Amino acid sequence: MSQKVVVIFSGGMDSFTVLNLAVKEGLEVFALSFDYGQRHKKELDYAARACKTLNVQHKIVDISAINQLIGGSSLTSDIDVAEGHYEEGSMKSTVVPNRNMILLSMAVGYAVSIDAKKVYYGAHSGDHAIYPDCRPEFVHKMNDVCAIANYEAVEIVTPYLAVSKTAILTAGLEMGLDYNLTWTCYNGREKACGKCGACQERLEAFTENGVTDPLAYEGCCP
Repeated sequence: MSQKVVVIFSGGMDSFTVLNLAVKEGLEVFALSFDYGQRHKKELDYAARACKTLNVQHKIVDISAINQLIGGSSLTSDIDVAEGHYEEGSMKSTVVPNRNMILLSMAVGYAVSIDAKKVYYGAHSGDHAIYPDCRPEFVHKMNDVCAIANYEAVEIVTPYLAVSKTAILTAGLEMGLDYNLTWTCYNGREKACGKCGACQERLEAFTENGVTDPLAYEGCCP
């Protein structure tokens, strides 16, 4: 019998790669997405479509009421999304307070309830500059807590914690993944903006891999 694992799946390219990695490892994958009151639901639509394509069990959990407690981010409040490089200080406006601790805690609870021993999520080195809850020290401390928080220990698995988005894309391309099934832009318009930090990092990854991003961008792509 395959080992059960929970994969936190936003619908973006990092968690999409993690999801596919788990599937290709022969694990029984339970994908978990969250509506936490983010400024758009486009990523969640992409997550649902990807899981249907992969025939992976998938839950989208509505915890949007929590937005009353963790506002103040341009991803959850009526604040313009900053444009520019993903490591610029202005990108701190996209930090949602305590987001990954909250989502990981819920994912671990789900894992315990279905007897899964691991929770995967897509933190990587490009996140370290801006997002404290994607840094190695955070992951290691969460692992310590999740080993003792329940009668059943759950391991937090971050396959790409020490590498860049470029390296994640390289791994995904080697797996033959279709990144047209993913959405990265912080804005939820018809096409990706190409200017926010998320778009900038994604485009940089494709450029460094010598591949054209299949996603359509405003003002430049069909």
